[in-house]
This record gives sequence, structure tokens and C-alpha cells, in this order.
Amino acid sequence: MRLSIVIPVYNEIKTIEEVIRRVQDFIMEKEIILVDDFSTDGTRDVLKKYEKQENIRVIYQAHNQGKGAALRTGFQAARGEMVIVQDADLEYDPKEYMTLLGPILDGRADVVYGSRFLGGTHRVLYYWHYVGNQFLTLLSNMLSNLNLTDMETCYKVFRREVLKKVQIKSNRFGFEPEFTMKVAKHHFRVYEVPIGYSGRTYAEGKKITWRDGFKAIFSIIYFRFFD
Repeated sequence: MRLSIVIPVYNEIKTIEEVIRRVQDFIMEKEIILVDDFSTDGTRDVLKKYEKQENIRVIYQAHNQGKGAALRTGFQAARGEMVIVQDADLEYDPKEYMTLLGPILDGRADVVYGSRFLGGTHRVLYYWHYVGNQFLTLLSNMLSNLNLTDMETCYKVFRREVLKKVQIKSNRFGFEPEFTMKVAKHHFRVYEVPIGYSGRTYAEGKKITWRDGFKAIFSIIYFRFFD
């Protein structure tokens, strides 16, 4: 089975080449889809040298729209039987791919979440971010009737057929709750597996803020009851 790895990129000049190297090291038939969300720090210039590589496609957004919009573009371009979301920083390690793909490859799952809270090694950082993640996951679970431990995780892997029913509308960080609500509504088989997590500080480039947490609450409610 071929794997499509969709990487939304925005101002990650310090990490993008190492992320691509690690993804390339994963031994499986794959395509890498890099979607640059109108980076302004020189990332676009770095990506140009990957344009002619055989298993890499580079897509440039005409203006900055957000992670959800970049993923939507990447999903439309995906041709693999399985799709994985990979951030362009170094918080999530592609060495986890086989763990993530396992439940799909053996026929148990349609969608797999990589949970940072199931016992994997993780960097110790912001307590209130952890509390916020737990609250958002709890609210999402209450309205979706799933029992996830980490709804906001980047690592989501799924069969490409899932995209026929789950059409993403969110442009920014609302992707996570929207995807989860729609997966639940369509009764896909969902699994979770433990992953490691090397979180960044804001000084190191972390982008998500408390404002995104409030927007996520709105997204959970909206995509449960009104979409």
C-alpha cells in the first residue's frame, strides 16, 4: 500500500529539511506532498530544490490561509491508499509511522490517532497547554461519543477513502476538531496508539496560542450540531 505524507509548511526554514530527511528515511512506497502556506522566512526558496525529486510534490499557496487550508490542498493531491499528516517542525518523529500504520495495515482501523498521552516519551513543557488539550479532548469526546486521549494530536493516519466523506472546511487549526467530529459522524473505525512528542517553546517557533483553544471550542460545537 502506498502512503501519502501531507506536510503543511509555514515559516519552518530551521526544521523543514530535517523533517523531509526523516520522512525520506521511512522505508515504504510513499509520496511526500509539501504545501507551503505562503512562507515569508525563506522556506519557499528551500523547497524549490525538492521540486524535481521523484517522490516529492511541492505546492505553493497563493496567500496565507492556515493549516487546515494547506491540508485540504494536500489531501486533494494525495494518491496513496493511506494518508498521514506530518507537521513541518520536529515535534513529531516519522520513526513512529509503523506504529501508526499498524492498525490500518492489519485491517482493524480506518483512522488512527497518535496519542501523546498514552505513555510515549515526551518533552516536559507547558502545564496549561496540557490542561487545555485535556479539556478540548473531553469536550470533543462528549459530543462525538469517542474516547480519545489526544484529539488535538498532529498524527492522524487514515485510508484515503475517508476523504470521500470527510471534506474539510476549516482553514486554520479548526482542522483537528472538525476531522474528529466528521470521523465520528460517519462511524469510521478509530484506533489510538502511543507516540513520543518533542514539543517546542515559543522561542523555538511554536505557533498555536490560547486564542486557537477558544476557536477549537467553537469548532467542536459547530461541526457537531450545525455542519
